[in-house]
Amino acid sequence: MKPKPFLPEPLAGDARFVRDRTTGLVWHRCTNRTLYADTDRSSVVYHANYLRYFEMGRASLMRDAAYPYREIEESGFVYPIIDLGLQFFQPLRYDDPMWIHTRPGDLERVRLRFDYVVTHAETGVLVCKGHTRHCALNRAGRPVAVDPKTVHLWKSFPS
Repeated sequence: MKPKPFLPEPLAGDARFVRDRTTGLVWHRCTNRTLYADTDRSSVVYHANYLRYFEMGRASLMRDAAYPYREIEESGFVYPIIDLGLQFFQPLRYDDPMWIHTRPGDLERVRLRFDYVVTHAETGVLVCKGHTRHCALNRAGRPVAVDPKTVHLWKSFPS
């Protein structure tokens, strides 16, 4: 099945954010380049490495929102992944530049979701879409409500 096009445009002069012309949604974006170590014998990015790219997108979004993961963990919260999904459309190869687009998704009392789109940075070709769902835990590993700063970020993220 062919995906809907992803057509990002810079948002208000801040290159870290784009608006998808197809859906109207705002996404945070960061750039990366495929390392040789990320590829497999077929010379394309090994599928599990996209989860690393998603982590880079999440960490970059949270850092740019002035709430890096280090601060979250110092506040007594951890957010392990409890569910993930990926749809692949085109491969990336060694040294390909990419844009990793990330945005807050669903927010529940103890769970939250990030959504992702990875595109080839030079051609704009849609590489993959995905999501990760996380559960809020305290230091003892017990589920707790999502921390207030993260809730604020989800509610204040540009629409």
